[in-house]
Amino acid sequence: MKKWNIGRPDPASVAELQKHSDLSALCCTVLVAQGLADLTNAANFMGCQQLSSPFELCDMKEAAEIINHAVDAGKRICIYGDYDCDGIMSTVILYSFLAETGADVTWRIPERSEGYGLNMQAVREMHEDGVDLIVTVDNGISAVEEAKLIQELGMELVITDHHQPGEVLPEALAVVDAHRTDNYSPYRYYCGAGIALLLIAAMNDGDTQMAMEQFGDLAAVATIADVVPLTGENRFLVQRGMEYLENTERPGLCALREVSGLAEKKLDSVNIAFIIAPRINAAGRLESPRLAVELLLEENPERASELAQHLNAVNARRKECEMQILREAEQQIAECPEMLYDRVLIFAGKDWHSGVIGIVAARLEERYGKPCFMISIKDGMGHGSARSFGVFHVFRALTSCADLLEKFGGHPAAGGFTLKEENIPAFRKQIQVYAEEHHPEMPFMEADAVCALKPEFMNPEAVQSLGALAPFGAENPEPVFLAEHVLVQEVLPTANGAHTRLTVSMFGQNYKAMYFGKSPEQTGITAGNAYHMLVTLNANPYNGRVYVTMFVQEVRPAGLQQAKLLGAVQTYEKYRRKEELPQSYYKGMLPERKDLTAVYLAVTSQPVTPETLAASVMKQGINFCKLLVALDVFAEMGLISRNLQTGEVVRLPAQKKVNLEDSEILSELKKLAGIE
Repeated sequence: MKKWNIGRPDPASVAELQKHSDLSALCCTVLVAQGLADLTNAANFMGCQQLSSPFELCDMKEAAEIINHAVDAGKRICIYGDYDCDGIMSTVILYSFLAETGADVTWRIPERSEGYGLNMQAVREMHEDGVDLIVTVDNGISAVEEAKLIQELGMELVITDHHQPGEVLPEALAVVDAHRTDNYSPYRYYCGAGIALLLIAAMNDGDTQMAMEQFGDLAAVATIADVVPLTGENRFLVQRGMEYLENTERPGLCALREVSGLAEKKLDSVNIAFIIAPRINAAGRLESPRLAVELLLEENPERASELAQHLNAVNARRKECEMQILREAEQQIAECPEMLYDRVLIFAGKDWHSGVIGIVAARLEERYGKPCFMISIKDGMGHGSARSFGVFHVFRALTSCADLLEKFGGHPAAGGFTLKEENIPAFRKQIQVYAEEHHPEMPFMEADAVCALKPEFMNPEAVQSLGALAPFGAENPEPVFLAEHVLVQEVLPTANGAHTRLTVSMFGQNYKAMYFGKSPEQTGITAGNAYHMLVTLNANPYNGRVYVTMFVQEVRPAGLQQAKLLGAVQTYEKYRRKEELPQSYYKGMLPERKDLTAVYLAVTSQPVTPETLAASVMKQGINFCKLLVALDVFAEMGLISRNLQTGEVVRLPAQKKVNLEDSEILSELKKLAGIE
């Protein structure tokens, strides 16, 4: 269950912003909701029309001069990248440019098994290959020891990176990183490919237009894929880069677009993020990042098509690998349902592919609304990946377990770690102890909406105007709105049940709404009932007219009070974890016979969520915590079944007469409540 945050943009600020701009009222509402009520801030967000001078970045002038000199002197240069989409694009950008200038240049990207960034073995091998100058892209800012070895071996080093630097910078001829404390450039949030693009401009007297024309398409893909803020210069880079991407002549990108099913579709930040980027990342996850680099460098269309098909097949394997790990994780839940009430979900399995466990952790985190740690066990060692949200800090949690870990790293929302298999049980306990000590009330995942929809927002012109705010991505999400008290008229399956199409009534009119990725049964939506929905808006032409369609992101029955619902969930989970609660809490969640009867009658042979049940029984004075306990009792007595993934319950055919007084759950709860 997510916590919905519904914005309330100040109408006066919206009107003032609209008065001094040519934006629609709906666009101004979105900007004010994002904290851009000030005209100057809104103009800076909307109006960036060029990249700033690359020479404003600390050490950029020195980096450009060093590389230009190396090219002129015939020195052997190696571009050292990273195995993700950003690192691959950065490598292709800088290598392609230097190769076109006639430089003696090669490239290298570590395999995922080598780990992120420079490593000692790679440095020695580059030295044996006769490399004189190493230029890092999308990595290097933490390579303090490797930089010393490079110097000892008589090679030169230029670092370009966009990650946070440590207290000590590596010893290099130039260290270009917008996050350096002594960097005062006007924009700091480029990805690695953005820095590589600016480096090329610096090597040509600061000509950013030339750099954009040559490599803006690649830099746009990397900027979207790396989830850096799509604000300011990044917003301009992606806007302009997408224009170049639509008309790119790179055989590799054209072939990739073809195999991805996007040849006839307009490219946008969404299909780049969810269709193109995952295929590029799949190379480094399951095979070798070399496959993606070679595809993007390939000039022969036929060979590019072969490589793209290979990459597409690798991505399909990646999906199947993820599904297999998901199935095994779900099996662990089925064998131990109580783990769902832990503060943090921790899964471990034999030979899970280390390249995809991070993706699976993110999926399980989203599905169950809890921080998730995944551990792949091989040869007596566990290799882990973690994902989190809100105030639960992954790196701090890992630090609390440092005595059990061989190595670890990360930041608030994600991290990686290695530990001995024998330490996994202790690690499970220690993470839960950390969570309990630092987060007595665990955070809920959150979903943000601009505001509640108004009738005037639901016209095609207003919805189409939202395109002025694109491209959407990090720190500029596609606007989501709250549709309140939506009466569902019709629920139909589409795409053989893979998706759901709804007809809904709102503001006295009917609208179409799509719920992707869920069948009608999985949505929990039934015709004739009212719901609150979080939706995005789209305007679609049909038969010469343009209609507004809603895309459903989240849904819950109308009439529920969120604060009470979330509070009940936290109390219930503490009860299930056997944490001590005030006696009054136990009394409040103990269902009486009339409560049990009401809940049982509300459950039918069709799957229904506890939230939907709550909407139907709350008028009878049954709080959500009491409802969940009643469902526990029915499951214990074999009267209902539960889907652990969705939480849905279904009434089972009666096999024999059941005496609820035999329920161990009720007996234990009565004792806790002080009722004999």
